[in-house]
Amino acid sequence: MEERSSIIIFIDDDPQPAGSFKSPINFELDTSKLVDGEHYLRIVSKDPNGKEGIRKIPFTVRNGPDISVEGLHDHQVVDGVIPMMINAYGKGDQKVFLIEGSEVPRSIPGWIWIVHILIGAWAIYYLVTQLFAH
Repeated sequence: MEERSSIIIFIDDDPQPAGSFKSPINFELDTSKLVDGEHYLRIVSKDPNGKEGIRKIPFTVRNGPDISVEGLHDHQVVDGVIPMMINAYGKGDQKVFLIEGSEVPRSIPGWIWIVHILIGAWAIYYLVTQLFAH
């Protein structure tokens, strides 16, 4: 019988492994037990001869409510009074879709106002030229 490599899975710097298996494996990572933020998965494998390989996979957990901020961006230089809109919404239990609170309200972007003004100005120009053309 052929010996298989062993795989030990660690999350972050935890000395207790999340699991120890013989390869190949299918593994489900339950992120609901992790705090939101940066984490990494450390996978250690040993072949039957005792040689060891390590792979680290960084990932970000966002199980908590998502926070949307409009009016202030990362590393922005500001002064005076800053109007802001802040919204937080969760995913629910992922079995039922939540309509209320699932979308982020946002103000209308400036380029849309510019397009409306240009279309309105063109319409007024067109009407004035057509009325006085005869």
